[in-house]
Amino acid sequence: MTVICWFRRVLRLDDHPALVAAARDGAVIPLVILDPAEARDHPASAMRQALSLPLLDDALRRQGSRLIVRRGSPAQVLARIACETGARAIHTTEGFPFASDEGLSGAAATGGAALHLHPLADLVPRGSVLTGSGGVYKVFSPFWKALRKTEIASPLPAPRLTAPEAWPATDGTDWPKARAAMSRGWDVVARYARPGEDQAHARLEAFLDGRLPDYKQHRDFPWRPQATTGLADALAVGEISARRVWARLQPDFQSCAPGADHFLSELVWREFARELMHAFPKLGSDCWRPEWADFAWKPDNDTAEAWRRGQTGIGMVDAGMREMFVSGQMHNRVRMITASYLTKHLLTDWRVGLDWFARCLTDWDAASNAMNWQWVGGCGPDASPFFRVFNPDGQGDRFDAKRTYRDHWLSPDAAGARDFAAAAPRSWGIDLGRRAMPAISLADGRARALTAYQQLKEGG
Repeated sequence: MTVICWFRRVLRLDDHPALVAAARDGAVIPLVILDPAEARDHPASAMRQALSLPLLDDALRRQGSRLIVRRGSPAQVLARIACETGARAIHTTEGFPFASDEGLSGAAATGGAALHLHPLADLVPRGSVLTGSGGVYKVFSPFWKALRKTEIASPLPAPRLTAPEAWPATDGTDWPKARAAMSRGWDVVARYARPGEDQAHARLEAFLDGRLPDYKQHRDFPWRPQATTGLADALAVGEISARRVWARLQPDFQSCAPGADHFLSELVWREFARELMHAFPKLGSDCWRPEWADFAWKPDNDTAEAWRRGQTGIGMVDAGMREMFVSGQMHNRVRMITASYLTKHLLTDWRVGLDWFARCLTDWDAASNAMNWQWVGGCGPDASPFFRVFNPDGQGDRFDAKRTYRDHWLSPDAAGARDFAAAAPRSWGIDLGRRAMPAISLADGRARALTAYQQLKEGG
């Protein structure tokens, strides 16, 4: 029997439950669908996926298989290709937290196929780590403690695939709509990517080979890019699974090797975010704490546009926004700094920032993005208190004392700054020799934020 495996943000052969099930079911047609809605809403993430597709095709061809790529809405593509191939089953991964599964079973049935949804290879199935009363954990520390006592399933090895008698046509691995959405940024951001399943495993091994012991001490310094694994984008597009990373770290974890516990706790933050979004599907649109719905955040505005363009006049903020626009990623410490500045100094709604990060991050993850913005904004579960207002200059003095990070992105002759000028839309009128003046002083911005917070506590 011919079956289809839809590689749905799982761009790998290793630890791929849907692929394993498909291989047991019959001759497999590997499929990727390039959804125009994703290219529109998450162009950097779409670009990152597109870069991985030729490498996935190469890996499949080494098995005597190949990758079929189709462009269009998933429901329409599934109905069409099932009809074309006579496939009787379509195996794929559940869309959560990136997309809805609504309408897919009906579309597959229209083409004569049954749709089988398989869980992501996360550390635990959603809803399986609960409090003693059966509720979701709202604070990370007890969630992490509980997960450490939970048995994590072993990763699945890549299956051997049987090829179908005939191959359907493919649209090719390029993603024109994502390329158009990225515009001048495509070629620049692509230079910073290291796509592919093999590359993801190599990055993990390089990290474990000498850098793990210093992880806790070095991870907060943005000028030390080698202090972390750099696997966020690979996890986000599914080139490596969280289960595989967890399994690879277990010898170090069990032997209490320096850095192992702290690194795995950071991996578990990703699980925590998914648990929260599973329990509260509107995590990306509504404040977790309902009383924050009345907070005096401003909608999108001119100062938020300056923030997006890296033109606030605040060094750590502008450097971070440029880093994200050029590389598709931003150091975690700097993410907190830039998010705090937008939501507190500029009093701009956290959803404005969430939407911009969703467009620009190659490591975009819907649950993590939502939880982290609500955490910084003070309106989410286990949130940083709103009165904790990051001082970007103080953070720079502490974590970028020699200005290495800021100079790379802000000095007119630095490579990072030149890349930013090359990637930014011409309409932004980027002049690397001109620095913007802050819209409000850091002291005044902090005072204004605390006043707004006090008014919320007093009920208006």
